[in-house]
Amino acid sequence: MDFTFEDQQLAFRDAIHKFLMVEAAPEMLREIWETTRTGRSAELRAKLADQGLTALSVPEEFGGIGLGDLDWVLVQQELGYFAIPDSLTDSAYLAVFLLNHLPADIALKREWLPRIASGNARVAVGHPVNPLVADAELADLLLLWHEDEIHALTRDQLQCEFNASIDLSRRLYRLNWTPTAATRICPARQGGALWRELLDRAALAASAQLLGLAQRMLDLGVDHAAQRKQFGKPVGSFQAVKHHFADVAVKIEFAEPVIHRAAYAVAEDDPRQSAYVSHAKLAAGEAARLAARKSIQAHGAMGYTWEADLQMYMKRAWALDSAWGDAKFHKARIDHSILADGAALGPGTTF
Repeated sequence: MDFTFEDQQLAFRDAIHKFLMVEAAPEMLREIWETTRTGRSAELRAKLADQGLTALSVPEEFGGIGLGDLDWVLVQQELGYFAIPDSLTDSAYLAVFLLNHLPADIALKREWLPRIASGNARVAVGHPVNPLVADAELADLLLLWHEDEIHALTRDQLQCEFNASIDLSRRLYRLNWTPTAATRICPARQGGALWRELLDRAALAASAQLLGLAQRMLDLGVDHAAQRKQFGKPVGSFQAVKHHFADVAVKIEFAEPVIHRAAYAVAEDDPRQSAYVSHAKLAAGEAARLAARKSIQAHGAMGYTWEADLQMYMKRAWALDSAWGDAKFHKARIDHSILADGAALGPGTTF
């Protein structure tokens, strides 16, 4: 059995990496956050659409590419590496998943999927595991949870209250809205399963982004250690510093296959996908936290200042670590899976 990604998947990932290296440099992102109230760039969004990212999951009949979770997990790693805060994941991955699984005759599907594919619509997703909704004020459409029902609202049907975040790239809002029969697009008996599936995909996306962030922080730490000198030598030449970065590299290496296994489980509707996703979120979060700590040690106190690039990725990692379920939430899911009556354990049940 072949467990490697296909050449075209890797080529697409590499193309996205090269694109973001040019279009999403740290100084460009910092300028967007400082000079615009929304912290978002319509120009960058249009360029992401030109790369096909907004159309990745949208079926071909609605103008999309029709790819799946295994393609997204590689893209999410790149979005994490470059700290892309845009509501791309919510719109093009999570919202598309919900809309795709609505009954075929729902007009909302035919109206919004082509707009998402073309990059002309932002969609925010509200789930009870996240008390705040990202990019709600900018959203053209909001898909919200209410007692397992799915409700669709436009911006004028609710009130948003801004909530500051340690990650200045995020735009989080508390929502005040009233669920009605007119806003309900899916009843609880069907919506419950969809929301559980969406939670797994959202946590998987956060895990992949955390992995990308961990790698970026490791790269920044290694680069800085090679340039910063003490006693006439680069601090990176000292064995203790090398050991710090080696510990981070090991965490990243161990987290990556766990995340890929989770993506495979989600793509294949594996009955244990929730446990695999939670394992991925925990492994990625641990790698990102360690990368942040070791890299800031290499930078010294200046690594936390606004002028340093490291703080951008570090703060985003801290924020994502608690998004779509914190460590306590995901440990509880794994605990339930392992200790459940009749749980299958051992080598024969692994990937």
